[in-house]
Amino acid sequence: MEFNGTFEITDSGIDEVWDGLSDPAVIERALPGCVFLVEVDDDAEVNFRELADRESDGEPDDADRPSFEEGKSYAALVQVNVGAVTPRFETVVTIDKREFPEMEASGEGKSGSSSFEMASGMTLTETDTGVTVDWWSSADVFGRIAQMGQRLLNPAANKIVQRFFTQIQTEIARENERSDDSQVESRTTEADEQSTAEADGGLTGRFQSFVSRDGK
Repeated sequence: MEFNGTFEITDSGIDEVWDGLSDPAVIERALPGCVFLVEVDDDAEVNFRELADRESDGEPDDADRPSFEEGKSYAALVQVNVGAVTPRFETVVTIDKREFPEMEASGEGKSGSSSFEMASGMTLTETDTGVTVDWWSSADVFGRIAQMGQRLLNPAANKIVQRFFTQIQTEIARENERSDDSQVESRTTEADEQSTAEADGGLTGRFQSFVSRDGK
């Protein structure tokens, strides 16, 4: 199956969109049905049950999660809705290319008797109103899910993509708000510290003046 399309993310710069699409924590929150998305060792067999237990023990510290890196592999547990079937795929994806403003990935996933192999990529272009994301994806599906045919698979895939990019825009806007709030808080703190220093300096000056007069 082949998919491609264009999505525009408005009111954001290309660097902000690139950072968002390169952030595993943002992708985890934006991807419909994603239970977790974590970096894994390329050479080790992925234990999805162990990863699921570890992730369920507590919220991961997003600040400790570095951006996607070219050549690195990532494990994701993703539940998809295809008609009345909701398989949960154990997926491993490798970042094959990450050169601004382009990124490509490939991987495979399995759920019971169903499995798939995929490759995908995207290119960012800045516009007057935001950023255009040109994306493509190809997938080969096998087993039970393949028996459903493209009549069910194509609409399901397109729905996932649409929801993903819509949520990406929301996540990027939220990150921008956090950044703005942090800058405002920083400026407020600096202003308070300066005011305190000036007040302390004035008090010190008055005290020294009083001591000088008292000593005469």
